[in-house]
Amino acid sequence: MARERGGFWIGLCAVVFYPLTGLLARRPTSGPRLPGEGGVLLVMNHVSHLDPIFDAVMVHRNYRVPRFLAKASLWKIPVVGKVLVGAGQVPVYRGTADAKESLRAANEGLAQGKLLLIYPEGTITKDPDGWPMNSRTGVARLALANDVPVIPAARWGTRAIYDGYNKKFRPFPRKTVTTVFGEPVDLSAYREQPLTNQVLREVTDLLMNRVKELLEQARGEQGPAGFYSPARASQQGED
Repeated sequence: MARERGGFWIGLCAVVFYPLTGLLARRPTSGPRLPGEGGVLLVMNHVSHLDPIFDAVMVHRNYRVPRFLAKASLWKIPVVGKVLVGAGQVPVYRGTADAKESLRAANEGLAQGKLLLIYPEGTITKDPDGWPMNSRTGVARLALANDVPVIPAARWGTRAIYDGYNKKFRPFPRKTVTTVFGEPVDLSAYREQPLTNQVLREVTDLLMNRVKELLEQARGEQGPAGFYSPARASQQGED
């Protein structure tokens, strides 16, 4: 299979990320391979700030160029911002007048045959046990607006290396970071419906339930019903 070309910055990231992830963890994967060409929306869980590095390598090993939807504030970081621009990543402007611009850029990328990776939770999960929390509905808008494969996947093991909320970095002993791919999700029943809030929520939860099922495989354990809600947990704590 021919590798999708990513240019200088993608090549530079590969030179850095491959040995880094190999040093930190073993990287087994299972499930069907990613499509070798054409637009793809890859939907994943988010448990650690290391996720994009491991997920980028995983996508690149499937001969595709990884492009992430990431918070726009990262573009303001020296060097990091330059790399993100050069690698063709997509900034997400939350709660601003530029929010629609993020969706426009993402839609254009999918129409141009690019693979986009999105973490619908918006940040690393606040669930104490690492299961997915309530997700934003932007993933549903993208999935329904584009006739491309929408593929769920789950990865587990990165939080054992770096736990961002507890500021714990444990590179040794070498860990195992497991990724499980799923089959494309059939959204045909929703494509002709108006984009109401209810439809967007149903599609978002459908996709994230598939992600959670794959995470159960990666972890080898049963996940909780529903999704963790930080706001609900805070209210219960106050009560």
